[in-house]
Amino acid sequence: MTDTFTLALSQFNPTVGDLAGNAARMGTIARDAAAQGADLVLFPEMCLTGYPPEDLILIPAFREKAMEVARELAATTKDLGCDIMFGSVWECELGEQAMSPRSGAQGLSVDRPEAKQIYNASLIASGGDITVIRTKHDLPNYGVFDEKRVFAEGAAPKIFEWRGVKLGVLICEEVWDVESAKLLAAQGAEILLVQNASPYHIGKANQRKKVVDAAVAATGLPVVYLNLVGGQDELVFDGRSYVRGTAGRDVARLAAFKEDLGITKWERQAGRIECTKAPMVEIRSDEETIYRALVLGLRDYVTKNKFPGVVLGLSGGIDSGVTAAIAVDALGADKVHTIRLPSPFTSDDSVEDAEQLAAALGIRMDTVPITPLIDTSRQTLAPLFQGKHADTTEENIQARLRGLLLMAVSNKFGAMVLTTGNKSEMSVGYATLYGDMCGGYSVLKDIYKTTVFELSKWRSAQRAEALAELGFLGAASTPTQPVIPERMITKPPTAELRPNQKDEDSLPPYPVLDAILRGLIERQKSIPELVAEGMDKATVDRVARMVAAAEYKRRQSAPGVKITPMAFGRDRRWPITNAWKFV
Repeated sequence: MTDTFTLALSQFNPTVGDLAGNAARMGTIARDAAAQGADLVLFPEMCLTGYPPEDLILIPAFREKAMEVARELAATTKDLGCDIMFGSVWECELGEQAMSPRSGAQGLSVDRPEAKQIYNASLIASGGDITVIRTKHDLPNYGVFDEKRVFAEGAAPKIFEWRGVKLGVLICEEVWDVESAKLLAAQGAEILLVQNASPYHIGKANQRKKVVDAAVAATGLPVVYLNLVGGQDELVFDGRSYVRGTAGRDVARLAAFKEDLGITKWERQAGRIECTKAPMVEIRSDEETIYRALVLGLRDYVTKNKFPGVVLGLSGGIDSGVTAAIAVDALGADKVHTIRLPSPFTSDDSVEDAEQLAAALGIRMDTVPITPLIDTSRQTLAPLFQGKHADTTEENIQARLRGLLLMAVSNKFGAMVLTTGNKSEMSVGYATLYGDMCGGYSVLKDIYKTTVFELSKWRSAQRAEALAELGFLGAASTPTQPVIPERMITKPPTAELRPNQKDEDSLPPYPVLDAILRGLIERQKSIPELVAEGMDKATVDRVARMVAAAEYKRRQSAPGVKITPMAFGRDRRWPITNAWKFV
């Protein structure tokens, strides 16, 4: 019986669909872990395919290739010096051989589900073979999750022995039901290994802690919580893996928002298995966590989709300023191209603020005035608009001209356009289709305006050593030159599409607006419920009408990373044609 062993936790960043590339990198990580004395390397849920693979799972050739690559990866363990456990898709047939004769696991066999069912599975490879296959039993089917669309339900969890240690394996959602942990404990498990692909949102870490603590309390067993890391379309996985000891405290903690390999030492003490040595990363502030999620989400979207860089309009306002800073931190100044697109209504302050920010970040900024195009548009449309007063039509033309020019630059040079709108604006439709909504990715899509201000202050307070530690590629503020100019933060927000325009001409003050939006969208409260909490009924009514009317716009918006518990898109799927209005 093994009294000591070394478990390596690989907080891995895969690319969805890159089966060979993911396997190659996993093999490199496993060799590194073996060189550091690892006996077993634990990888996250579905790390071989990437997560979520969505309807790729329904393609037979994809499944066949994934299983082929999984077997090839398993074959490397013959001479590796350690075993590996990883997540992937698996298609089991009735009567399939469960375990290799050379299996390192003893006494238990794989689940034997119905013929040709497709599973989210955890695979253990030892001695050159896949020796154990554990199929996921609890499939999430809410929020951003659609696992019941593509996977069959596996058998209830069972323990298995690995080198004399009785392991209980839970796959992500299974740990959220404490009964699964109790079932494994009743079978004699000595340690619970939880493989996860759990996307980030504000407050998610605390939710995870509660369910893991419940598992520890119910079983008296240590829990290893290993999470995926990286950006995937509108999701970002934060890593932040950890080990919760039997005393109900963290005994290991891995990095946030970056790949990490944690080498943990385990010993059997007084009949219990305990983690005796492991890395311990400190917990960071909420503002830093949100900002890092945005950086990683953008970085992986751009790099995994092989864009050479990004281009965005730099207005001199806070939204474009924060977006530019995030882009530089994610990609480096050489991959960020900004364009100032002044109109007759652009203030001198905005011109100066854009120049200062571009200089501080060290990014290219070109200036393309749109006044000649505005004049031409007015002249062209004058016969059609005869007898009509100027209104938002003329304002939207300006926004669309800017979108036209940014997309032209994107087409010519290949860089992806970043749209710079925030969640407050998108919620109420304070954005122009085919104008400022134009772009391939929306960095601030799930960030309320009040949070934009908080992030700008946090970013401007960072010094060079802190940025280097976080892996950011952007410049630091100095005592005389903050990265984000102070006036960008303090001046009243404005679209500058007409003389002396302010956002509050059309919207409630942002602190009021954001509080109502959080109530309607994230808390899913009705108008009467918000009024009962003390909010002004007329203002709530007005905001609710705007949110409902803007659904068709949001459906056409660019993707952007999920940050709040209820993001537009995969999370919140409201019908466009809809007569129910928050009553």
